[in-house]
Amino acid sequence: MGSSGSSTGDGDERVPTDERDSASEADDLSTEQLREQVEQKYDFENFGPREMDEMSAEEWEAAFDPDSWITGPELLDRVEADLKQRVLDRDVFARIERHEDYLLAYSDTGFAVVYPDGSVQGEGTVLRDVKPTIALCSMDDYDVPDVPEGEILPKPQEIPEGGTELGNWMLQIVAFAQVAAGLGLLGAGVFFNRGIIAIVAGVFFLVIAVGLFFTVANARLSDRFRAEEFRERLRAMNVESGERPDFLPVDEDGQIVDDQIDDEEAVLPPREDPDGA
Repeated sequence: MGSSGSSTGDGDERVPTDERDSASEADDLSTEQLREQVEQKYDFENFGPREMDEMSAEEWEAAFDPDSWITGPELLDRVEADLKQRVLDRDVFARIERHEDYLLAYSDTGFAVVYPDGSVQGEGTVLRDVKPTIALCSMDDYDVPDVPEGEILPKPQEIPEGGTELGNWMLQIVAFAQVAAGLGLLGAGVFFNRGIIAIVAGVFFLVIAVGLFFTVANARLSDRFRAEEFRERLRAMNVESGERPDFLPVDEDGQIVDDQIDDEEAVLPPREDPDGA
């Protein structure tokens, strides 16, 4: 009886341990499943502000492992390389400056100051574009491109008046063909008694030609407008002179002016203290 009671007691003591092990395995499995769902739901190669806003806290913790986050100077190096490549790809409009203790990205309307711990200060669209880059570059399995050499933004005078003219020339050729067909049908209907159908068809072709010519003119005007707008933004950033805009919270020596900038905002959640403090 005594040994039987002892055996039963040992079994009772083992039950909570087994339950805890099962619960732990279930938690690990659910985290893995959530991580797989996050990887399927979001395209981290094209991870941007919209995707960052959509992520829940649970998805964020599943996607970004705090024990493997990259911080320090290496994080600034990775953010610099990724941002410069995005500027070259025209995904981001900003000028990038790397300093020893921070990384500065700015445009004509906003800026972002990135620190080695992953925190950031700033305002405007540049801040919105930089946040996802910090998150991605903190991931060890995210491959960043090589740092592009030289100035990544063109000078204002280097911006062409518009894009390629190949598409416009093709539309003009089609429009001239429509004009020729329309005039031919009108002439056949009026002078050779081909009937009202030929006249209506000729007018129809001429209307199409006018629409195509209008499209070409509008495209060229839009290209010139965008080119001039781009030049003005570059001039506002003082790209040609190399000087910083006056609204930036950075003095001539490259030091951050604290009274001109908002509080820091953490992009990466804080790491857990391994000592439990």
